[in-house]
Amino acid sequence: MTAQALQLGAEVAAQLASTKSLHPTQQWLTAFMSTQKSTTPLPALIQTASFRLLCSDITTSLSSDLSYCLPPDVSDVNIKERRLQSSVVLQLLGIEDMSKSRWEQIEAIEALERGEGTKGREIIRVANAEEEDDSGTNISKGGGPHKLSLQDARGTRVFGIEVKEIRGLGLGMSIGGKLVLKNALVARGVILMEPASTMILGGKIDAWHKSWKENRKTELKAAIEASERTARSNS
Repeated sequence: MTAQALQLGAEVAAQLASTKSLHPTQQWLTAFMSTQKSTTPLPALIQTASFRLLCSDITTSLSSDLSYCLPPDVSDVNIKERRLQSSVVLQLLGIEDMSKSRWEQIEAIEALERGEGTKGREIIRVANAEEEDDSGTNISKGGGPHKLSLQDARGTRVFGIEVKEIRGLGLGMSIGGKLVLKNALVARGVILMEPASTMILGGKIDAWHKSWKENRKTELKAAIEASERTARSNS
């Protein structure tokens, strides 16, 4: 890259880190800058880089430096309680609404596939049930608490539980979407998520989202059938 491109790349990286805790690898940043015109304004570069990172697999696009990631033993159930000491970007691998039955979860997934949401017993269009934040990310309301399967840039996986309602967190979230945890409490290997420590960044990995929806419905239906078989055998 030219000296100008290197300088712009450094400024892009600095803004992504300060505003969204995104720390792209040098390889990703170099590849990104090589596709951009030298006349592109800095704000446009930052916006484009942010969008691409939020739609990427962070295990290949973000730095795996331990200072930006979860502790390797984050899921250790023998550690009663501790707090994450830095801001950590995680990507969503799966989500479950713990307030809904298995059938209700299936119905919720299918409603979202049809572009619908629910408000009480009334079926409404998602556009009426959601808002958009400043970045254009759909914000789903209602339901919960939720249980999330999360992954950091090193590939470390952990479960998170919503202990206080978090705006934007729900079944309407896209798999592969990103969020930032800061000073979050970890208890017995589970992250306790609340608004003060959680920021939803948005994003989506289309292939992951499609696969999750298909597999999740299959898993829920299999669990329902297994429960019904058990109930019949015990009756």
